[in-house]
Parts: sequence; C-alpha cells; structure tokens
Amino acid sequence: MPGFEIFDESEKQQINEVMDQGFTFRYNFDGLRNGVWKARELETLICETLHVKHAHLVSSGTTALTTALMAAGVGAGDEVIVPPFTFVASVEAIVLAGAIPVFAEIDETLTLSAQAIEAVITSKTRAVNFVHMCGYGGDMDGVKAVCDKHNLILLEDACQATGATYKGKALGTIGQVGTFSFDSVKTISCGEGGAVLTNDSQIYANAHMFSDHGHDHIGQDRGAESHPIMGTNFRISEMNAAVGVAQWKKLDRILAIQRKNKKALKDALAQYPEVSFRVITDESGDNAGFVSFFLPTEERTREVVAGLAEQKIPAVFYWYANNWHYFKNWPHIHHMKSPAKLPIDLIADRPDYTQVKTPKSDAIMSRTISMLIQLSWTEADIKMRIDAFAKIFKNQPA
Repeated sequence: MPGFEIFDESEKQQINEVMDQGFTFRYNFDGLRNGVWKARELETLICETLHVKHAHLVSSGTTALTTALMAAGVGAGDEVIVPPFTFVASVEAIVLAGAIPVFAEIDETLTLSAQAIEAVITSKTRAVNFVHMCGYGGDMDGVKAVCDKHNLILLEDACQATGATYKGKALGTIGQVGTFSFDSVKTISCGEGGAVLTNDSQIYANAHMFSDHGHDHIGQDRGAESHPIMGTNFRISEMNAAVGVAQWKKLDRILAIQRKNKKALKDALAQYPEVSFRVITDESGDNAGFVSFFLPTEERTREVVAGLAEQKIPAVFYWYANNWHYFKNWPHIHHMKSPAKLPIDLIADRPDYTQVKTPKSDAIMSRTISMLIQLSWTEADIKMRIDAFAKIFKNQPA
C-alpha cells in the first residue's frame, strides 16, 4: 500500500484503450466506444474476486459511503453508530445523508467492539458504520450478531482494507453493504474512485441510480431513461476505471508484498517486551497495509514516535494526534461547522458533540503507533526501519 508504487505500462495500456476510442463517459454512447467499458470490466473483476453479487463504481470512497447509506435506506433522523478512529469522511457521509452519528468505543482490534455497539443502541439506531481501519477489521461474527439481533444495517467501510478477509469472506461483503476507496494512497488506486459492494439487488439498484441522478440505466438511449428516484452525480470516469482494471489485476501481488514486508517488521518488533500488537482476529486475512503496535504509556509512545522522526523514518502515524483520523481532533465535527445549515441542525435532541467522550478509545489510541507498509521497499529500506527500532528500544529492560 499504496498501489501507485507499482504503476507500470499496464495502467498506460488500459488508459490508451479508452483514449483510442475517444470516449470517457461510463454510460451509453455505445457507438463511440467500440466495446470498451472499463467501469463494467472493473466491476466484474471485483465481483469475481470477492464472490459478491454486485459492485458499483463511484467517484471516491466518500461518495461510496454516501451512496451506500442512501441505497440501504439510511437517512433523515436515523442514528448511525461509528467509531472515533476513522477517516473523517465516515462521519461526513452520515451527516450529509441527514443521519446522526453516534460514537461507540473501539477495542484493541482498533475497530468497534460488539459490546460497545450494543451499549449505544437506541430506538433511533438504524445502522452501524463498521470501519476496517489500517488493513483489517475486528470480531465480525460478534458485530454481525448484534446487528442481526437489533435489525440494524451493517455497513462495512473497507476503504483501508481492500483484499482483506475474515474467515474466508472478503471484508466489505459480510454486511448488507460495503465500500472501497481507490484514491491515490489506497491499496488499489484509480487516482480517484470508490466502490459499493452488496449481495442485495435492491441496494444495488438504488446505488447505481442514486449515483447517477436517478437514471435507471435501462436501454441504450440515455435521454430516454426513466428516473425512479432522486440522485446526484457520483459517477466514476472510464479513465479512472481503466487505471483500476490494471491495478486490480495486481491485487494478489500487492497483498503478498505487503504481508512479507509486514512480517519482517513485526518479527523485529516482537523481541521488545514493551511492544504488543493490534489484535487481528484472522491473521490469514490481514491486508497487511500497516503494522500497528501498542506501547505501555502515552508518554513512551510519544517518545518512540519522536525517535522514529529523528531517524527520518517516514509514514509513521500517531493517530491520537492526527487531524484527519481521530474524533478528539475534529473541532469542525464537534461544532458541526458547515457553510450552510445542516439537516442535523433541525434535530432538537441531537448529541452535543463537544461533550462526547470516548475514554476507552483514548486509552488505546494514545498508546498506538502505525507504520505504513510500502510496496517499493528494498531489503535496505526494511533494514533501516529494523535498525531504528533497535536504536530506540535497545536500552529498555528485557
């Protein structure tokens, strides 16, 4: 991760196939494209690889989340449970769908626990946005059981976990609907892009209509199509999809490299008594896009982060202080800042997000360091990181 590290002639070839036809729009205009349909091709590849019935491409992971919520019937006044550790888009999509984010605690999987979800369910709860952070998820059996018990929609945000599995099932396909991101720094990169995954034919129909102004996509004359529902423009272009076709064909290679490189770092870290690791519920299914580990205290964690920075080790994430991935650092979310009135402003009993506390999550994230696993590393790059660990941890007691 990210996939752009192994761009080569195959991406150029796929783009040239589109350019040679001179048409980049994903729908209709059959006579202009001479059988070249890159969005369709990538959707088919995704379905075949992940054993999911439907995949629908959109313009980003964020638009995939918005589309998934709307397509699954989550909207005005509905509560959606979400973790405090996620990319901010997970919350933005809920708010812009007219729904209400409700924060629940994570555990040492770095994802929502089944118990934490159960603790915040109310009569207004409609869905759980389960975010598979840093390449993997959590106790999906337990989470799904809670969702089924309370008749909740399980939306899997697998934007950081493309290719990961849980007990043989691809993450993003376990709940009613799932999402991927294919932006510039994801496992599979289209430059910009995303996907909605589902085995539910009605959710799929809603998704492809909603993301294209409600077009039903029946027939070959776009101007004659019906509009059963309202929608918006979240379409992916054929150019982005073409890059994705080439990238998706490299998925097995990407995962193999990530897993090899992660193992080297994890094996090196495992010798230090003060280090423990993020809980992975199915090691064989780990995307391995990150290695995440815990230290005993926040103070020691900050020392190690500073030490790695001093040694110029890149792509080290201390999420607890990160502006984009942890709730406590989002004043614009705490105050629901927007250039215009939001639907949530009309809800009298909405949560006061300035008062939301997640102490269990804070205790975990304040001690968590993640390192991005890169595809382009040489043996020397890996050794540099292992040597940095040795320098930082060498004076600690065994």
